[in-house]
Amino acid sequence: MSTVPRAIRTIRRATLPDGRVVDVLLDGATVAEVLPAGTAPAAGDAELDLDGFLLLTAPADPHSHLDKARSWDAIRPPMGDLESAIVAWKAYAATMSADDVAARAREQALAMLARGTTAIRSHVDVGHGDDPLLGARALVSVREELTGLVDLELVALAGPDVPDAVIEAALDEGLDTVGGAPHLADDPIADTRRLLAIAERRGVPVDLHTDESLGGAVTLGEYARITATWPQNRSAGHCVRLSTLPAPERDALVSSAVAAGIGIIANPITNLYLQGWDDPVATPRGLAPARELLAAGARFAAGADNVRDPFNPLGRSDALETAMLLVVAGHLTVAEAYAAVSDGARDVLGLPAAGAAPGLRADLLAVRAGSLEQAVAEAPADRVVIHAGRLVARSAVTMEIAAPAALLSPSGSR
Repeated sequence: MSTVPRAIRTIRRATLPDGRVVDVLLDGATVAEVLPAGTAPAAGDAELDLDGFLLLTAPADPHSHLDKARSWDAIRPPMGDLESAIVAWKAYAATMSADDVAARAREQALAMLARGTTAIRSHVDVGHGDDPLLGARALVSVREELTGLVDLELVALAGPDVPDAVIEAALDEGLDTVGGAPHLADDPIADTRRLLAIAERRGVPVDLHTDESLGGAVTLGEYARITATWPQNRSAGHCVRLSTLPAPERDALVSSAVAAGIGIIANPITNLYLQGWDDPVATPRGLAPARELLAAGARFAAGADNVRDPFNPLGRSDALETAMLLVVAGHLTVAEAYAAVSDGARDVLGLPAAGAAPGLRADLLAVRAGSLEQAVAEAPADRVVIHAGRLVARSAVTMEIAAPAALLSPSGSR
């Protein structure tokens, strides 16, 4: 069931992560005041009672692939590593239509919104098949449809065989950011320089798939060297290779990325799935070194990446799932993990800070839970989502459980 977005002026009786129960006053897209519970003025239809809900900064997803999402059932690819996933995807991409791409992307973005994500950066394949901009046009149309519901940034994801002219055309079509995967090129450093030259020439942000393997190429250092003085936003997704380098080399690369202001984006579910297939004993796990990145002061975020496509057959479209994986696979605290999918993600995306504090953007997620630990552990389905001060999604679940026999009378009834 759909609803019309509704402006909210007063939130009542919400619980904050620090345990306080508060009322929150909104002024359009901004949080105006946070007051003790029960003290806010009445706001009629423009208020929400969130008694029993935990109020959080809404998640943002800094690394997704809406053009690929939900294609697993149509493709039925073999399970496997990055190379086999690329082969399966390219075969399917040659057959798909713009309507197919748009329908799956729309469904995925709305599923993420329903679970609380109000900003998404999506990579979009360009340069494949007879129509190299098919995906770009489809995602631009979806972005227009979802205006006011989700902030959607689109990245031109170009392989090493995609000509510069196609990337430029994708930007002209309406994509926002230069992307690519230089580590897959025969000459990774040369492809890194090529993509960065386009971004510099156009003056647009850049977000590269960076060193997405347990061995092989390392491009992050060259990326940091070239962009150290750039004014536009830069980020590096995956960075799995950092976790397999000797500590001194790893730390030097992390320091260079921090000094250059490059945001680092971990993608736990997809990299845990794709990496390590060739190592049946003591299988290495594919994940950027989250603890070391945070300790070094990196701009750090995490995304869901692929959802139910050849690169990952699973995924719940839920930032709480991503946070959970950062705890169990990355050994972050629950608070650090949730920050990576909310405050950290918004920072890496270049979005204004949000949350339940005066002056911040009113992008908020309320979850029926008593603590952040409970929210991440149980991922309760009862949620309320506010984007720019407007109610944009609400979910409620009804549960019935049979009573234990000890609570029933001999006749089988209470």
